[in-house]
Amino acid sequence: MLFLDEHDVHRLYPVDAAIDLMAEAMRRYSAGQVSQPLRTILRPPTETGLLGTMPCHVAGDGHAGFGLKAMVLKPENPARGLDLHIGVVMVFDPDTGRPLAVMDAGAITATRTAAVSAVATDVLAPPDAGDLAVLGSGVQGRSHLRALAVVRKLRRVRVWSRTRAHAEDYRTWAEGLGIDVEVAPDVRSALAGADLVCTTTAAREPIVEADWVAPGAHLNVVGGSFADARELSSETVAGAAVFVDSRESAAAESGDLRAPLAEGLIGPDHVRAELGEVLLGRHPGRSGPDETTLYKSLGLAVQDTMSGFYVARAALEETS
Repeated sequence: MLFLDEHDVHRLYPVDAAIDLMAEAMRRYSAGQVSQPLRTILRPPTETGLLGTMPCHVAGDGHAGFGLKAMVLKPENPARGLDLHIGVVMVFDPDTGRPLAVMDAGAITATRTAAVSAVATDVLAPPDAGDLAVLGSGVQGRSHLRALAVVRKLRRVRVWSRTRAHAEDYRTWAEGLGIDVEVAPDVRSALAGADLVCTTTAAREPIVEADWVAPGAHLNVVGGSFADARELSSETVAGAAVFVDSRESAAAESGDLRAPLAEGLIGPDHVRAELGEVLLGRHPGRSGPDETTLYKSLGLAVQDTMSGFYVARAALEETS
């Protein structure tokens, strides 16, 4: 059995390969080739953190079989210099069922989440979009900059973070990629005129208002992956064409969608389509240049399982 740490995962799983693989993962999910329950969340009353488990089976050729992600979310970790999410992805030999590999889940999650947002950007954002606002300067904020730079030519990039020093660190890090980043003093300034937006924060309450979003922009809404957390105001969601990774997950787990539904601002049919349905040609996606599109990312076990098989096989090829 292979044991692969975060450095192994990042080395073996380049973002361009992840983008192609995650497009296939979303197609398989919406085509009914994936068996997975909603994630199970364990929140003991004596703990500040939680344990999430995400089992899955993927059918089809290549990067298919049984997989599992188990992650612990510890709110205290960033102050310790550790990732908020700590855990493992396991994949099992499709023929024998023996454990094939165990690998760092944080690295898998960082790459696959940003890769799916890049897929959504590629099919939903205006073709000439290139003014990017990133809200949040952590792991996902960084992985999203790498991924979006693959699918769009970025003319301008702005970052906002609750902690100015973290945003400055982000700017310095981006210089190493050859990307100039401006630090915005507030969310509204970061969003002004941006036609690409990635929200990657740990916000519990909305930080984005509807009139701050430029007409025709595309938003990748990545934070707020629990029913009691949200990044966007209800009016922002109501005014956008909404696409999701999974209708089932969005209905059960997205505070960004559940709140405006409870307020009566949207109906249960407000979600236009799953991303996989757009990729399969079952839905046209964006309807016009002035339409604001919103991709709500919650993360699916199929993304982790197919990523896990890719990394495991790349490691095996490297050692053969």
